[in-house]
Amino acid sequence: MPIPEDVTGDEIDKDVRQELLSLPKTLAEDVAKNLVMVAKMLDEDPEKAYGYSRVALRLASRVAAVREAAGFAAYAVGKYSEALGEFRAARRMTGGVELWPVMADCERGLGRPEKAMAMAGEPEVAKLDKAGQVEMRLVAAGARRDMGQADAAVVTLQSPELASNAIHPWTARLRYAYADALLEVGREGEARDWFAKALEADQGGTTDASDRLAELDGVEFTDALDEEADAEDGDEAGRAGAVDESGAKDAADEVDVADEAPVHDDERDERGDRFEKGSE
Repeated sequence: MPIPEDVTGDEIDKDVRQELLSLPKTLAEDVAKNLVMVAKMLDEDPEKAYGYSRVALRLASRVAAVREAAGFAAYAVGKYSEALGEFRAARRMTGGVELWPVMADCERGLGRPEKAMAMAGEPEVAKLDKAGQVEMRLVAAGARRDMGQADAAVVTLQSPELASNAIHPWTARLRYAYADALLEVGREGEARDWFAKALEADQGGTTDASDRLAELDGVEFTDALDEEADAEDGDEAGRAGAVDESGAKDAADEVDVADEAPVHDDERDERGDRFEKGSE
């Protein structure tokens, strides 16, 4: 796949660059460029990100960072079985637990929420950092909802991290998930409060908390551009109507003039055909 000229491969994380030192220099550069493109395209165009990840995988399948990138790219396009396989491979290579929550979420994607719940109770969770533990809690709550246990999902999300006023990268998503869970069990007033708290913490626009708040408040947004387009359509329709009326009047005048002129029988038939065709 084509790679923009301004992508050098130097943009990758230093830890990933360290992993690539085991490869020949030219190969390492090619792999690095493809990994950069995976990262750039993951949110913007997941299908393209997936394509770049496959190239990197063909070039260096024994590099953990490559397997991890391939896993996230597959995950982004809904290829959960493939993603899970790549995450497991990366974990075997590194021995780390960082991928545990997303592996559990792959189980959800495969329709196995019970497996995701089981993973939430494994010793690996205790080894996760705070962000990883919050992610695992989000996955577990989602699994509860998948299983039809909405009230349990609400309880799962109740935690010190949720109650804290401190803002972290995961705060908005945690509050949003809690608001959504509350709404599902009919606690609309509380849900509104938590959507507001999620919006307050959502400095990067990672959730649609503002839209959910507006929906609960019965607020409808009108696109000004759509209104202008509708107005233009109305003006064009009016102008078209005026042209039609003018055209019809001119045609009527022509018919009147024709009626006043002397017409032979053979000419009358020809003109009658012409008028009929013109009116079709």
